[in-house]
Amino acid sequence: MNKTDAEMLARVFKILAVDSRVRILELLKSRSLCVNALARILGITPAAVSQHLRILRDADILKPEKRGYFVHYRVNEKVLEKWREMADRLLNTDER
Repeated sequence: MNKTDAEMLARVFKILAVDSRVRILELLKSRSLCVNALARILGITPAAVSQHLRILRDADILKPEKRGYFVHYRVNEKVLEKWREMADRLLNTDER
């Protein structure tokens, strides 16, 4: 693993080190939701959800979709797959 890959993987793990972000990703894997729906389900404020969404959007793991007055978010499946492959390379003990 080169330095750039290691830095990217460390960034991914840092993003996923917050349980609310992991829960948001888990929810958005099955359907798109808006900030208020996520806040209600997670039991946290819409402001807190917005902060987590900003970080996840900046990492390109979420895609916003404007629906009327609301923005719904869904997982960027290509990026999620890339993250999974990177984590697999690190954690897989069969590749020695």
